[in-house]
Amino acid sequence: MRLRPFLSACLLSLPLLSQAAAARTCLVVGISDGDTLTARCGRIGSYEEVRVRIAAIDAPESAQPYGRRARQALSKLCYFERALITERDTDRYGRTVADVNCDGQDVATWMVSEGWAWVYDYRGSAERYGGRLEELQRGARTQRQGLWAGARPTPPWKWRQRQRENASSGFPF
Repeated sequence: MRLRPFLSACLLSLPLLSQAAAARTCLVVGISDGDTLTARCGRIGSYEEVRVRIAAIDAPESAQPYGRRARQALSKLCYFERALITERDTDRYGRTVADVNCDGQDVATWMVSEGWAWVYDYRGSAERYGGRLEELQRGARTQRQGLWAGARPTPPWKWRQRQRENASSGFPF
C-alpha cells in the first residue's frame, strides 16, 4: 500500500497548514490611532470591515502625548491605500492582530523607524523581525525622531496602567 505513507504525511502536515497566515488585500478606510486601522476587505457589495491591530508595535494612545502625531503618521502611510493584511491572532478586544503592508512598506518597520511606535512583542510577534525592530527603535531614539524628540516618552502600556490605577482610585488624573 503506497497510499498509506502519503496519507500519513498529509495528516501530519494539517497542523502546519492551520497555522499558515491568511493574507488578503484590503482598502484602509479608517485610522483609530498609531497602531490600529480599519480595512474594508472583500468584493463590492459584500465588504467586510475589519479592525486591525498592527502586530509587533504599540503606539501612543490618542489622549497620550504624541498620540495624535502617531495617528497622523499611520494615516500618511496607509489611509485610503491598499494594504496586504496577514492575520496572526485576535486580541482580547476582538481586533485582528496582523502584519500590515501599505504601498509596499511594512507598517511596523516604518512606524518604529520613524519614531512613532515602540516595539511590542505581542505573543512573539516581534520575533519574526529577528531583532530588526529593536535596532530600528534604537536608531530612532538616537536620532530623536518622532516621539523620541520629547524628554522621556512614556510607553503606552505604562500610560494605560496609570490610567487604570487613577480610575480605580477615584482621581481624574
